[in-house]
Amino acid sequence: MNTMIKLTKHAQKAVYSLVVFTVLLSGSPFAKTYGQEKLNVALAGLSHDHVNLIMNDYSKGLVHIIGIAESNKDLVEKFRKRANLPDSIFYNTLDDLLKHKKPDAVLAFNAIEDHLSVVETAAPYHISVMVEKPLAVSFKHAERMIQLAKKYNIHLLTNYETTWYASNQELYQKIKKEQSIGNIRKMIAHDGHKGPKEIGVSKEFLAWLTDPVKNGGGAVIDFGCYGANLMTWMMDGKAPLSVTAVLKQIKKDVYPKVDDDATILLEYPDATGIIEASWNWPFNIKDFEVFGQSGYLQAVDPGNVRSREHNKDTYQTRQPAALPASASGYLGYLSAVLKGQINPANDLSSTENNLIVVKILEAAKESAKKGQKVYLK
Repeated sequence: MNTMIKLTKHAQKAVYSLVVFTVLLSGSPFAKTYGQEKLNVALAGLSHDHVNLIMNDYSKGLVHIIGIAESNKDLVEKFRKRANLPDSIFYNTLDDLLKHKKPDAVLAFNAIEDHLSVVETAAPYHISVMVEKPLAVSFKHAERMIQLAKKYNIHLLTNYETTWYASNQELYQKIKKEQSIGNIRKMIAHDGHKGPKEIGVSKEFLAWLTDPVKNGGGAVIDFGCYGANLMTWMMDGKAPLSVTAVLKQIKKDVYPKVDDDATILLEYPDATGIIEASWNWPFNIKDFEVFGQSGYLQAVDPGNVRSREHNKDTYQTRQPAALPASASGYLGYLSAVLKGQINPANDLSSTENNLIVVKILEAAKESAKKGQKVYLK
């Protein structure tokens, strides 16, 4: 009899916990994204290797892929088999796809130069677009994309891996909300790896990633955009006064058409930003350091923060708190934006931020070519 009573109480407690958990989630983007209301998305292109991330999410049942626009038959066959996708969702062009399907958003997994054509196609259908970083190959392209987004009242977002790092979000909270290190004086971003060919990216991805037209540049674009994105965020959406850059071709035999190492100096009225981007490093790295008047914070990796705050003499390392779904991944974030739960203005994915990112990268290429500082208007 006592055993039955204990089991009943245990069962009641489990049911109660489940109900509370469900109620808590019912008002959050997490429930709507990962519950019954999954996003219906269309993919523009399959040549960007980041497409593997959404294929993983699809396989886990976290998103509906209702259409894919891709003309490369080899890629179509590769991903059809990989994710067990039906033939009926594949189209040769995005326009043809959108004539037949109505997704919540189009996700672009193609060359950066082609981001403009994705927006030109999707915007008149009033379909929002999320592109992989960076927003565009040029300021001219970026401006045109933003004009179209405003004209047709759609969201235009840029997806960065580092946006979803709990460590970067904690730095922002500590610096901007809590003022734990005083005013920012210097920021340093390290982003890079051994090189795309060296780490074994797909041949389709490598083909346009190392093309100065299709990608807009080499490491300066591929990895320089991360630091520009984070620094613009930390500087409250303000562009730097000037940009000075040194671009190198250390492995000319491997990457004959583009730079494989970039150092970019951003000058602000009271702060300096240093972006170090490379395809020549012995290991993968994406970290971000910020020096303030009275302390220091470093996002060491996605889940660790190193700090010396409030004039302390020793470093502390800690794991930041877990983020809600709307801040920890592109699907939860996109869902929250589309449902009006988040206003993306000036955040890491916003057009405001990413227009400045493109302006910085364009100025960096100009500075390296001319061998002089470029002032931004």
